[in-house]
Amino acid sequence: MQWKISALVKTFISPDASLGELDAQSVATLIATASDIALVIDQDGIILDLAFQSEELAADLESSADWVGQGLVTTVAADSRPKVTHLIADAALHNVRPKWRHINHTGADGRSVPVLYCAVQVGEDGRMVAFGRDLRAMSALQQRLMSAQETLERDYSRMREVETRYRLLFQMSSEAVLILDTTRHRVVEANPAARTLLGGRADHTSGQALGEIFAADTLDNVQAHLGAVRADGRSDEFTARLARSGTEVTVAASLFRQDNTTLFLVRISLAAGAGASVPDVKRKLLKLVESAPDGFVVTDSTGNILTANGAFLDMAGLPNEDMARGESLDRWVGNSGVELDVLITNLRQRGSVRFFTTNVRSEDGGTAKVEISAVSIGNGGQPSFGFAIRNIGPRLQVETQAVRAMPRSIEQLTELIGRVPLKDLVRESTDVIEKLCIEAALELTGDNRASAAEMLGLSRQSLYVKLRRYGLGDLATNEQN
Repeated sequence: MQWKISALVKTFISPDASLGELDAQSVATLIATASDIALVIDQDGIILDLAFQSEELAADLESSADWVGQGLVTTVAADSRPKVTHLIADAALHNVRPKWRHINHTGADGRSVPVLYCAVQVGEDGRMVAFGRDLRAMSALQQRLMSAQETLERDYSRMREVETRYRLLFQMSSEAVLILDTTRHRVVEANPAARTLLGGRADHTSGQALGEIFAADTLDNVQAHLGAVRADGRSDEFTARLARSGTEVTVAASLFRQDNTTLFLVRISLAAGAGASVPDVKRKLLKLVESAPDGFVVTDSTGNILTANGAFLDMAGLPNEDMARGESLDRWVGNSGVELDVLITNLRQRGSVRFFTTNVRSEDGGTAKVEISAVSIGNGGQPSFGFAIRNIGPRLQVETQAVRAMPRSIEQLTELIGRVPLKDLVRESTDVIEKLCIEAALELTGDNRASAAEMLGLSRQSLYVKLRRYGLGDLATNEQN
């Protein structure tokens, strides 16, 4: 049997001498050993015989035991059928270098089994041998590579999102933040709040040395603390002065790593008592709160006063704010310590409280009825509470006078619940009911007071007393009744 091999393929120099006369069995063994799958097909693509080097591969291919007698094109996936046609056509052209083609067979479990084929014509009658290499291991490796690339892309995307969020926080933070290199102590980056505090533009702030930021008399202290942070990883807060404005500030520093580089994260805030740079609108608002006719108090999370305006000091009978600062609010507000606890508990749960009615006790022993609206304000993890306190004593006096003016219906009385003590409501309710009963009796009897008194179970004298009390009827003109 003379095999026809393309002249473009490098073949044996003297196959007759080196290989000798090989019988069919030897050739079959050689072909089966040289490939993972070998197919003998005729010129029409019908499988005449086949051999597998691996039983596992034979088991993975769907109905491989029945391939003999079938067309090769029927054993492959639909997208690989054009490749089978080109594979057979290439083998029929002896002057063309045989091409390896990636063909997918249908697997027993429904998945594709990739095989790399090359076909060579070996007989005068057009028979061909298709040599196949199992690509499952390579396909699995490629799949793992793709999964790894997708994982890296997701991680990279997540890192970009995290970086974007922290970049936004860095830019939007109201606290001045500087990033310094740990060797030259120069500014690598500064957020807008830091540039505002330092009084420079972005291109001026970046690259500045510590000596351009902090005053000369505090520079040694700043450098010493930064050295402690670099050595121990931490340092307590310390105070310094800014070189440009001379403002006293509180500085806190910590270490962090970025791109295999260690950097300082320096936070700068105005020291207690330092004049803050407050916008004009905010300054006007603070002045308004300080001058408001209603009391305004800010406390810490336990109810101790941090600051109070003049109206509250007047209510409490205090000459200055220093006497209130640090004291518990329940010293002046509430009938008992329980009321402030209830108020603070509601603030922690709801965030705000409206129209809480209680009393404010003055240092001179006086009391005033007040209405409190309060709100909880976040403050670095520990909330602060703001209390707006309004004196409603004059308003209650007007409402009490309205009660004494005899409301004409029960609905008017119910509107006073919570504003007037219960005993006053009960007394006034009794008067309203009594007046309504007398009016009804007079109407039923045609204004006959003797009959009305009998109907009500009263003596005529008692009825006359009540008529005078409630201003009912004309007693002067009807005395004969």
